[in-house]
Amino acid sequence: MDDGSDIIDWGYFEKSRAELGPGFIRILTYFREDGAKSLFDIEQAMHEHNTVALVIPAHTLKGESRQFGAEALAVVAEKIEQVARTCIETHRFPDELIPDVVELRRLWSRTSELFDKATNPLQSRAPMAGGFGKKIANQGFGRI
Repeated sequence: MDDGSDIIDWGYFEKSRAELGPGFIRILTYFREDGAKSLFDIEQAMHEHNTVALVIPAHTLKGESRQFGAEALAVVAEKIEQVARTCIETHRFPDELIPDVVELRRLWSRTSELFDKATNPLQSRAPMAGGFGKKIANQGFGRI
């Protein structure tokens, strides 16, 4: 079973949840909104060959990801930020970041799924046996 521990530091996630208390879900919602915008901005900067426009959204995504234990996402965002800063100084576009931006999208999607599963009780519950509209296998139980 894939618990996403290669993507999320669950110990840090739970520590943040405990420290933020009742505000945790609200702040996690902000992370999702800001993160989606940062990802869009990074992808747009790559399409437009705008190296300068890569730095701030990558920096933002890196910091916010680490706040929730999304370390794999933070590592890729940090690489994008650092390479973009170096490329600004050398006056070139970081074409080598294309695979990292693709990976950032994949990690964002997977991180969002894992956070949903960890925070949404409807997604974390196992489906009931039978369930509405399904035939239950032991219907003959107790009959003679």
